[in-house]
Amino acid sequence: MAPAVRATVNMSLGVAGAVSLYGISFGALAVASGLDFWQTQVLSLFMFSGGSQFAVIGLVAAGAAGPSIITAAGLLGIRNGLYAVRMSAVVGAGLWKRLLAGHWTIDESTAVAIAQTEPREQRRGFWLTGAAIFVGWNLMTALGAVLGDALGDPKTWGLDAAAAAAFLGLLWPRIQARQPVAIAAVAAVVTVISVPTLPPGIPILVAAATGLVLSLVAGRSKP
Repeated sequence: MAPAVRATVNMSLGVAGAVSLYGISFGALAVASGLDFWQTQVLSLFMFSGGSQFAVIGLVAAGAAGPSIITAAGLLGIRNGLYAVRMSAVVGAGLWKRLLAGHWTIDESTAVAIAQTEPREQRRGFWLTGAAIFVGWNLMTALGAVLGDALGDPKTWGLDAAAAAAFLGLLWPRIQARQPVAIAAVAAVVTVISVPTLPPGIPILVAAATGLVLSLVAGRSKP
């Protein structure tokens, strides 16, 4: 196996392993929020967007109405549409391929793809990460839903930290310059401030908009 291929495969499977384990947390919390096994599995199979899924079960547990649940999940899913614009050239042409790619365009598959320098490895990273997480996430969701209360508090297992650490590991090499670090820091502060005061789904959009505006301003200020 060529070094570039090996590096892509290792990164894809490493990220997929960490994120898939987090599916146990989702499955257990979904059942605890009042969903049954099959409702939990349908969310993972057809929504397949961790942030949106956690928003759904959080609002279900809080007794929220259907429209607010749909709105929150939809707002969190907007970012995947933005990712799709970036991934369009990586995926290539073909209706069925694009439909599948659309379902697998998530934070991690996008991050692994753009972390590669060669177009072929970008495609490999995208598809391998998307497929591995889709299979792993759904299997772990089922396991978490079955085990339910036997797991206790999923956070005590550190599964949330594992997924976040894997994603941060992908992003960190790309934000070593001072300007991206500053933009990321401002966006993080905006998120922390807005989470307690804004409805679910809005803080991530506010942070994204903040980062976009700062990036545009910084770009125009360059000579």
